[in-house]
Amino acid sequence: QVQLMETGGGSVQAGGSLTLSCANSGYTYRHYCMGWFRQAPGKGREGVAGTVVGSDSTYYADSVKGRFTISQDRVKNAVYLQMNNLKPEDTAMYYCAAAPPPCFAQYVHDYRDRGQGTQVTVSS
Repeated sequence: QVQLMETGGGSVQAGGSLTLSCANSGYTYRHYCMGWFRQAPGKGREGVAGTVVGSDSTYYADSVKGRFTISQDRVKNAVYLQMNNLKPEDTAMYYCAAAPPPCFAQYVHDYRDRGQGTQVTVSS
């Protein structure tokens, strides 16, 4: 059974930084996908960043390019999302998500497995 354990999130002022972490227990694939999508109240799901664990393949939404960085720890089966220069429009519930192969980084919004979510609130 797959479990995605998320940590991080919280409240910051605009321009601040936060780091989200997500550990995957249950996947034993050599390559698989992990990433983050977010959903704000009244809005649809937005894929934020995704990666193919075990490769260099990454995806970023245009809205976060240059500000967010996704990284992976293959040994820990974990991914991290470093979020810099946060803006009020980044406020949302952020969900860690994962998908077994075959998968693609850019489809993070539709990955099969997902965590409980962690709230990110950015005030102006």
